[in-house]
Amino acid sequence: MKLISWNVNGIRACLGRNFAESFTAFDADIICLQEVKAEQQQADFAPPGYHVHWNAAQKKGYSGTAVFTRTQPLRVSTGIGIAEHDLEGRVITLDFPDFTLVNVYTPNSRDGLVRLDYRMAWEDAFRAYVCELDKLKPVLICGDLNVAHREIDLARPAPNRRNPGFTDEERGKLTELLGAGFVDTFRYFYPDRAQAYSWWSYRAAARERNVGWRIDYWLCSQRFASRLAGAAILTDVFGSDHCPVSLEVRA
Repeated sequence: MKLISWNVNGIRACLGRNFAESFTAFDADIICLQEVKAEQQQADFAPPGYHVHWNAAQKKGYSGTAVFTRTQPLRVSTGIGIAEHDLEGRVITLDFPDFTLVNVYTPNSRDGLVRLDYRMAWEDAFRAYVCELDKLKPVLICGDLNVAHREIDLARPAPNRRNPGFTDEERGKLTELLGAGFVDTFRYFYPDRAQAYSWWSYRAAARERNVGWRIDYWLCSQRFASRLAGAAILTDVFGSDHCPVSLEVRA
């Protein structure tokens, strides 16, 4: 089974940058999108052979997530069941017979860390949510987690300390999530691979120079790790300031 996660930074804009062609080329069983910035009817994209699941933010043109699946899930839900966290379309949960998939777009702490306190509350609530799911069956978590976990996960760690996405607080929350029983699947296969990034600023030709951050992830329950067959960062796929990340899973 092949799974893809991609922050498209606006699906309508991405559709104008060969998104449909990339989608077809993925030939994936499940494709999860973050930051779609649109309601489903605005996207004008309905690929044959896929079921579409959407969670738009209340605020127009902001945030939002979507999932395309070849197999219809047993159940689909949006949000994490806490009103203050469920207005921005950040989570879709899909229940399959042998695992639960959670597609997430984690809030950004923003310039000046003005949203860091909210981010910390979100992190605790999200961790509790996925840990409850994990009691029932293995969980896969994918999405833009808006944090570079280790220094190896961004090109310039020293000047970015205390910047959004590389604070001790944000990094610590991902450490807590992994410590609660989850595996960073890319690091499972490539524990020491450097210069492996999934997001680049549009400024100063950062992508061309590979001055980036790895902030897009596939995580899985520890007991699911034996089914992992491969993980990759698809840096040759364009259309967004993020590139897709993929996961291969054995049946």
